[in-house]
Amino acid sequence: MFTVIRADQAQAEAKADARAQMADIFADGFTQWLGYFSKDRSIIAQAFAHMFVLDQFYLAMSDGQVAAMAACTDGKATSVRLDARLLRKHLGLLKGSLAAFFLKKEFEGLLDNPDGDACSIEFVGTALPFRGQGAASHLLGHIVRHTSYRTYLIEEVADTNTPAMKLYQKLGFQEYKRKALPEKLARKNGIHHLVSLKYVK
Repeated sequence: MFTVIRADQAQAEAKADARAQMADIFADGFTQWLGYFSKDRSIIAQAFAHMFVLDQFYLAMSDGQVAAMAACTDGKATSVRLDARLLRKHLGLLKGSLAAFFLKKEFEGLLDNPDGDACSIEFVGTALPFRGQGAASHLLGHIVRHTSYRTYLIEEVADTNTPAMKLYQKLGFQEYKRKALPEKLARKNGIHHLVSLKYVK
């Protein structure tokens, strides 16, 4: 059974070293995407652990362990904030600087949400020991039930990420947009489209 808590509360109440566990989940899910900067998941975890804006994240917890995480932001604040100094510390001067420059736009983009009735769900991930146990499903269901937004958006899911696509569709999210990747990039990583989904209450 999972309980859901905001990441800043988990950290403050010392229920878990939330930031370190979130970094591990991030590294497991994103190292393949960030392979240029490092193929070592432990280095990716260390380099990006600083970036999480904890009051924008919800965690599914099990016995003091972070089982799953997801950010939920309405566009007034970013869910992550990159620090070029820390990226350079872990990735080296060149790659750290490039990571700060190129990932800032992708990671720190704000949702255009003039009416305030939508939110962006971001950085969804499940810890390896909890995969297949419903942690992410429980977490996302909690977010939808206990927040007051009308529309929930999940942007740019790889079309090859079958488990994520099945999860989102099971929860009622529907595809509303897809973006084709350049042919050269598609051949390299096997991903042909990035799919965007939404759920409307």
